[in-house]
Formats: sequence, structure tokens, C-alpha cells
Amino acid sequence: MTMAAAAITASLIASRLSYASSSSSTFACPRRYSAAVLCFARLRRPPSAPAFRRRRLGRMGHSTAAAAATTRATLGLTKPAAVEIPQIAFAARELDFVEWKGDILAVAVSEKDMKKDSDSKFENLVLKRLDEKLGGILAEASTEEDFTGKSGQSTVLRLPGLGFKRLGLLGLGSPSSSVTAYQGIGEAVAAVAKAAQASNAAVCLASLDGMSEEAKLHAASAIASGTVLGVYEDNRFKSESKKPLLKTVDIIGFGSGEQVDQKLKYATDVCSGVIFGKELVNAPANVLTPGVMAEEASKIATLYSDVFTVTILDAEQCKELKMGSYLGVAAASSNPPHFIHLCYKPSSGDVKRKLAIVGKGLTFDSGGYNIKTGPGCSIELMKFDMGGAAATLGAAKALGEIKPPGVEVHFIVAACENMISGTGMRPGDIVTASNGKTIEVNNTDAEGRLTLADALIYACNQGIEKVVDLATLTGACVVALGPSIAGFFSPNDDLAKEIVAASEATGEKFWRMPLEDSYWESMKSGVADMVNTGGRQGGAITAALFLKQFVDEKVQWLHIDMAGPVWNDKKRAATGFGVSTLIEWVLKNSL
Repeated sequence: MTMAAAAITASLIASRLSYASSSSSTFACPRRYSAAVLCFARLRRPPSAPAFRRRRLGRMGHSTAAAAATTRATLGLTKPAAVEIPQIAFAARELDFVEWKGDILAVAVSEKDMKKDSDSKFENLVLKRLDEKLGGILAEASTEEDFTGKSGQSTVLRLPGLGFKRLGLLGLGSPSSSVTAYQGIGEAVAAVAKAAQASNAAVCLASLDGMSEEAKLHAASAIASGTVLGVYEDNRFKSESKKPLLKTVDIIGFGSGEQVDQKLKYATDVCSGVIFGKELVNAPANVLTPGVMAEEASKIATLYSDVFTVTILDAEQCKELKMGSYLGVAAASSNPPHFIHLCYKPSSGDVKRKLAIVGKGLTFDSGGYNIKTGPGCSIELMKFDMGGAAATLGAAKALGEIKPPGVEVHFIVAACENMISGTGMRPGDIVTASNGKTIEVNNTDAEGRLTLADALIYACNQGIEKVVDLATLTGACVVALGPSIAGFFSPNDDLAKEIVAASEATGEKFWRMPLEDSYWESMKSGVADMVNTGGRQGGAITAALFLKQFVDEKVQWLHIDMAGPVWNDKKRAATGFGVSTLIEWVLKNSL
């Protein structure tokens, strides 16, 4: 080797060493990130954790420029625009709907309500009265438009000279309609209001016969939430967007007073969490990095500082907690991992129950060395691989508004990216989780369960009684249940019943799947405690069995695989799935 060649070689080695000392890896993270990340939040020391540095965060938006620069992505020079979240004022009113004055009167009708007598007159008293006021136009128009009251149908008439400018008939389907049907009515109100550029609307039912007061409350709430979510559009990344015009909606005939007013406010609080969850999933990976997700969690703690505290751990601190499974996944990315722990405690009163919600937080999943390739791999959609984290943080935001008493909730996300580099995890590597269990990585694209392993261990160390984890975990669950239903797994029947009851109140679709212990045989390794995948057959089940290894036996546990319903292919946008069910679950545990 010549002296010149030797000098070049020495220079390259020095450069490589310099790079290695400043790059994230499985067991190290640049110290320059620590102070920047920690300044975002008021930190609480987790049980059994080292004495991490603490700094109190000022009011939201007062973080330093240097700190913001470390967590905000600049790739592609794309920044989300400030978009106004729909602010719709709902009012429950008891009045004669025919006398209501405004832009659009929307009447929800069932198929039964549309029946006519031998003279082609409506039998339903509400529709009959409206038709008489309109000189028979309503019956005529419904026949011409073939409107039968089926769910999803709508027809709108422009009516000059009356108190309301337009009359809309919205199909409800069956008389005993579900929460989803009433949400659909709200979405239809939003759609007709957009088309008419209306600023106000009123909604009533053609028939309230047989509806209990409780059923009316739930229907009013579902209509309100459907309206808010129907009006909302995520235009943050569009060069042009229109502001929503709908400002007020009167809910007629569902009762009035404090109880219904509280239910309508609850609906808007839940919608704020659902919209936040949608925005997180919709945000591209060059904007929503693990650091930015940590910043968003810290904003929740700042905004609701009376009930929330937050801990953000960097890679070095996670190393101290021996989170080798999580750090192994994060090792390949130039965007460092951020372990997020939001803790909700009511500002007053005793805590009767302690819960945890753990969300998978892969802000992008390339598959690692088992890179996603070929038709149907959906690599272009892998920004949604943090859908579980989005539901977790969305629920946290809404609960900051609702402030339920008597319950403590830990919201935990092991945020990172699954990328490819020379520092990355390889097939065949063995990683060690923080409970000491070893995992042979036979597929780097089964990374979510590796991050959840350390997150579940951490959650159980908080002294909780119950834990629910949510993850876009397996394509196998989508194959089994399709795009609209989440599968859930739990060895605890009581906890399973709680989630079913919560989902029935929200209209989100869940189906309990079996935890077949005999399938664990396929997850055994010859050189470690387990492998991270067990083959294609029963893939959603073996993934759940894997997670079970990292949950304390004294803690009730339930796993939700939401890979299907997190995303709407038709709308090419996030659904906000899971947020409303998590909120209902927490509230039922607060009673």
C-alpha cells in the first residue's frame, strides 16, 4: 500500500468512526438529542427507571427554536398548513319543525316511514304534514327520485318562500337503526350543507315512536359526531382549501336540557380526538417523524396540564431500561426513536382503577432487510403503521377535554421507524427485551411486535390493572376479517366483554379471535427463547401469542389488530378508528 493510499484509508476510517459515534444504533443515541427532546415536556420519573433529566415545559408554542429543529422534519420542504377544525354549535331544541327557519331542514326517514296509502299520501304524520305544506311536492319528488328511505339515500328540494330554504330527506334504513346509521345521517347533513354552502341546518326524525329517552340521547350524539366528521376535510397538504361554512345545527325532537347538552358536547369532544388521530395517520413520514410524534404528545400534556404529565425517553435512556427489542427496530433510521409516556390523572378525587393503552408507533415501515416488495405490499401506505399510536394519542386528547374521574390512564407509544442501513437489524439477529427474554428475528418486517414487547413491559411496570394494545400488526387479520373489522384477542373474558360493550356504543366493528396456545410451537427458536414470526398460517394469532409473552400475568390484557379499518381505500385517507371505542372503555372503567 502506498503512503497516499494509506493516508486515504486512515482518513476513511476516521470518518467512519466519527459517523458511528454520532449516529443512532441499537445501543446508543447522540446525546445532542436528549436535551432537545426533554425540553418539550414536564417529565415524571417512571417506576424503576433511572433518574432522568427533567425540565418543565412552558405554555404550548414556547419551546426553543433549537428544540423544534431537532424534531421537525424538513425532507421535501413540506410543512402542514394550519387548517381550521370544524367548530359547529349544536343545540337541542323542542319546537315545531315546520316553523324552523334556516338554510336546510333535514328529516331522517326509515323505509317504514315512506309507506303511502292508496291515494299516494304518506301515512307517517310528519311527512304527511310536510307534504301538505308543500302542496304534494314531497310525495311526488320521492317517487320520481325513487327515494325509499334506505340507508345512504338522500334527496334535497329547494323551497323558495318558506322558512327553510331547502328540505332534505335522508335515508335511515330500518326503524331500529344502529349508531352507525345515525352517524350516517350526520354525514349526510354535512354533505348537503356543503353542496348548498349552508351555514345552518336542523335535523329531526320522521318517527320517534318507541324510542326511549336513552336511545334519543345516543341518536343525537351519533348525528352530531357524524356531522362534525362529515364536515371535516384534511387539507393540510393541499395548496388550496375551502373553509367549512356550516356553523350551527339544531337537533329537534330529541329532548332538551342539561343531559342532552352534555351528550352533544361529549360527541364534539370525541370528534376532536378522532380528527387528531386522523391527522396523525394522514401525515406523511417525512413530516411525522418519531420526534414530531413525541412533540404532539407533549402538546397534549401542556394543553391539559391539570390532568396530564408526560415522559419522553430517548434511545440512551431506553438502553438503560434494557429495551433491546424496541431499539433493535429503531437502529437503522437516521430519525432517532422516542418512547412516549403520557399519564392521565384526575385533578381531584380518588383513583379507583389504573389502565394502560399501548399503541404501535411505526411512523414508517419499509420492512427492513425483509423489504416490502411486489403487488399488494402497500409500502406506499406504510405511514399508517402508527395507526395504533394515533388512536392512543387521539383518545388521550379527547379525555383531556372530558376529564373522567376515578381512573388513571397511561398512554404509551414506542415511536420509531423501520428502515434499512448498515446499523440496522438483520434477519437472524437476536434481540433482548427488557424482561430478559430473547427473540430471534427471522423477519425484520414483523417489527411492530418487537416495539410493543418493550412497551407492554413498561406499561405493566406502572402498577396497572388492565392494558389494551392497538396495532396495525398483521395482513393476516385483514385477510380473515376484511377492511372494516378489527380483530381482538384476550385471555380474559371480562375485559373482552368491556371492549365489545364499548364498541357497540360507538359503532366501530370488532370481532374476538382465538388465542390458540398450541400455535405457539411454531414460534419457538432453536437458539433463543422465541422467533418473531411463525409462518403465514394463523399469523394474527401467533402475533398475539408473541405479545402475550411480555404481559404480566397479574394484568388483564387485550390486543387489537386494526390493520384493516385504520385506512379507507376509497377515500384514500385515515378513518380515526379506535379512538371512540378507547374513550368509551375508559369512561366505563371510571364509573
